[in-house]
Amino acid sequence: MDPVSQLASAGTFRALKEPLAFLRALELLFAIFAFATCGGYSGGLRLSVDCVNKTESNLSIDIAFAYPFRLHQVTFEVPTCEGKERQKLALVGDSSSSAEFFVTVAVFAFLYSLAATVVYIFFQNKYRENNRGPLIDFIVTVVFSFLWLVGSSAWAKGLSDVKVATDPKEVLLLMSACKQPYNKCMAVHSPVMSSLNTSVVFGFLNFILWAGNIWFVFKETGWHSSGQRYLSDPMEKHSSSYNQGGYNQDSYGSSGGYGQQASLGPSSDEFGQQSTGPTSFNNQM
Repeated sequence: MDPVSQLASAGTFRALKEPLAFLRALELLFAIFAFATCGGYSGGLRLSVDCVNKTESNLSIDIAFAYPFRLHQVTFEVPTCEGKERQKLALVGDSSSSAEFFVTVAVFAFLYSLAATVVYIFFQNKYRENNRGPLIDFIVTVVFSFLWLVGSSAWAKGLSDVKVATDPKEVLLLMSACKQPYNKCMAVHSPVMSSLNTSVVFGFLNFILWAGNIWFVFKETGWHSSGQRYLSDPMEKHSSSYNQGGYNQDSYGSSGGYGQQASLGPSSDEFGQQSTGPTSFNNQM
């Protein structure tokens, strides 16, 4: 039997059924979706400028852009509708910092989730042998939760700037030929931003996963077990003192009840005196 089959038969992969490992596997998958939909993006738009002199027109002006969205470096040429002269323009804005930060967080989160999942599955005993492993895991989980929140928020703002900068109406305003009323400028097609919108959604979903996993990682640390011991000790003392007091009360009650029952019962002398009464009455009769 190969080693993988032996591990599977031994129940090693049962760790994936636990919330800690299961959430790590989801974080790994969602991190892939996050950096793939953002880092692998490439799009573009197409414009047309129809001059009065048809020979100067350009009905297919393609403007392509991609990750990391340094839009100010995206240049294109458009007709001026003033002879053969052409105007060289560039898009406005630079969202590379937020996009690169978002992808960097996603890549490192993927690597850590992969490593943590392997440890949970194959080295779970080593992980729980002392408090160092869970403590490091807890700190890293908190840090990545914060990074996902910051990175997703920054990238959401950066994506909004990208949408404005690549809006065909905004780009047409940069062209001098389109400022003349007798020239016709229009957008042939706009850029498709669905994958970038998906990346923002996956970013915030990753934040929710990492923030929710903080509790399950915290339960593995010594802080949680020491807190439970701190809470259980006063309860045990209280219950032991209560039981001791109840035992004394029961013993006292039982002894008192026995004494009371003994005093209520008639004595042999009294019983004898009561029995002589009817006998003497019979003798008189």
